Amino acid sequence: MNERYERQLKKGILEILVLQLLSQERMYGYQMIMCMKEKSHGMFEMKEGTLYPILYRLEDDELVESQWTPPQNKELSRKYYCLTDKGKEQLKALKQLWKNFSMVVNEILEENKYE
Repeated sequence: MNERYERQLKKGILEILVLQLLSQERMYGYQMIMCMKEKSHGMFEMKEGTLYPILYRLEDDELVESQWTPPQNKELSRKYYCLTDKGKEQLKALKQLWKNFSMVVNEILEENKYE
């Protein structure tokens, strides 16, 4: 039962977390997956099938942009993503929304009426 709720909670926050990662540095997909896993202590273990649709949506909304690097030596070309100015503004707004949202949820959860 908890897995269903956890999945729904994660679904609502993943885009904000991806934007936050990209606000720190440009990254390619696998790098984001590993960074998210590390920073969340394993709570957010995204698969490529979860991350890439988010990136494509963010790119369609002009919040991120991508650029392929040329292959060097034996390394393959990688597609790096970075935040646009519009993405920076959106992240700022979403962080404020999250703060307000979580504050109200915590207030409700901390009510001791039935305990």
